[in-house]
Amino acid sequence: MDFVKVEREGGVATLTIDRQDKLNAISPQLVEEIGQSLLEIESEGPRVIVVTGAGEKAFVAGADITAMSAMSPTEAKRFAEIGHAAMALLDKSPIPTIAAVNGFALGGGCEIALACDIRIAAENALFGFPEVGLGILPGMGGTQRLPRLVGPAVAKELIFSARRIDAAEAQEIGLVNRVVPQGEALSAALELADQIATNGPLAVRYAKAAANKALDTDLVNGLEYEADQFALLFSTEDSREGMGAFSEKRKPEFTGN
Repeated sequence: MDFVKVEREGGVATLTIDRQDKLNAISPQLVEEIGQSLLEIESEGPRVIVVTGAGEKAFVAGADITAMSAMSPTEAKRFAEIGHAAMALLDKSPIPTIAAVNGFALGGGCEIALACDIRIAAENALFGFPEVGLGILPGMGGTQRLPRLVGPAVAKELIFSARRIDAAEAQEIGLVNRVVPQGEALSAALELADQIATNGPLAVRYAKAAANKALDTDLVNGLEYEADQFALLFSTEDSREGMGAFSEKRKPEFTGN
């Protein structure tokens, strides 16, 4: 891996995008490394994944325009497909994902954050989709995930105008969960990850699947899916441990079984 590094501590895996000379800008190689790293992380079975960018200037400042400008339509389609596959590994992974956003999160950077379950932003974070100003459109899921998160009207305004917004406005419209002082996004994300990791891992994974199902189906089918997941958890050792520990007034020791 040239541009992605992974660290593991306890039940938390941290994926850092590190291409600081280019403000962590996305290239086809970097996207492939993200996808490969996520596959390897998931196979190791952590309880939470945190995604961040190296340095304080940028989470990911967008795509590498020099590399992208040389693409043919066929190459651009392939680039988008690679990006979609990598983002699906965040969005559809059974493992909860948290984006720790520092500095620029533009274009593809914002799309990486959108693919995570939770977004924590430093005060210096800047979000936006500059693509239409380049004569293109967001190609790594921005036109699909942003409307689902902030509503179609707000999403269209941001995408059509290419306007950048700061962390405070991003929180106001629901793009980020929380804003923290500059330099503290990663530590805040890791603190939340540790909190999530103490809970039953199967319960958290099933809860993520149920919450994602809400975006893909109607309420009746969503409730049926929730009831099925709820029932399945009663067959696990973790459910017996969790409820037993509550009755015995002790801390549960979950094993993921």
